[in-house]
Amino acid sequence: MIGFFIKKAFFDGWDNLIGIVVHNLGFLLVMLAFMGSLSLGEVNMALSILAIILSLGLFSFFFAGSAFSTYAYSRYERGGFEGFKRGIRESWRHALLFWALLLLDISLILLVIPFYLSYGTIVGTVLSVVLFWVFAGLSMALMYFFPLFYHMRGDTPLKTLKKSFIILIDNLWFSLFQAVYQIITLALSLFLAGLAPGVTGMMLASSDATKLLMYKYDYLEENPEADKRHLPWDELLYEEQESVGHRSLRNMIFPWKD
Repeated sequence: MIGFFIKKAFFDGWDNLIGIVVHNLGFLLVMLAFMGSLSLGEVNMALSILAIILSLGLFSFFFAGSAFSTYAYSRYERGGFEGFKRGIRESWRHALLFWALLLLDISLILLVIPFYLSYGTIVGTVLSVVLFWVFAGLSMALMYFFPLFYHMRGDTPLKTLKKSFIILIDNLWFSLFQAVYQIITLALSLFLAGLAPGVTGMMLASSDATKLLMYKYDYLEENPEADKRHLPWDELLYEEQESVGHRSLRNMIFPWKD
């Protein structure tokens, strides 16, 4: 399953490279707004904090719209600008919760954990370690947050968050692998100025991962006695494997040639 996940994420990204670059340009503009917010601290700290919060809100809503596009890409469809707007329109409540959780995550890693570490005591160290794992767990759960919403659009934001944690815990080793995959993707993106794979490529990987895991839960719902540790992944992913197909380097560069 992991091998096919890597293959699908790569080819979905390749097939939608132009759309990914366009979305990443939007994320870079949001990043510029965030950097500008930080620079305001030299003038007015309160104004800088407000600007940071607002820029993270802008990021959250842009993220929500882009998540619809990556959801479409994972299904071999095109979201387009209409899909982007539809994503924001349908998931604005989830975007608000995502915004709050993003603020919490950033506060933990940049403010709260360093604060406790500064005490230099055993209690402070223990609290810092506990809070770091809270940060790590929340960060990994958020990988599934928007993809799950687009799979189950009737869920409330808190219900989606709860399911995100359930999937994280139930698929812990795969989630850890996906987290490493995302870190590698982020590192690669730095060499390409954030244009590819970038934030959008990371979101696409999360959409692909969630889509593949949903086959598992659909199968278990139909076969409640099945062994969760020994699933027939080849059978479950057969249609996906056919959709992705076999490709060579020549096919990737010149798709119109046989």
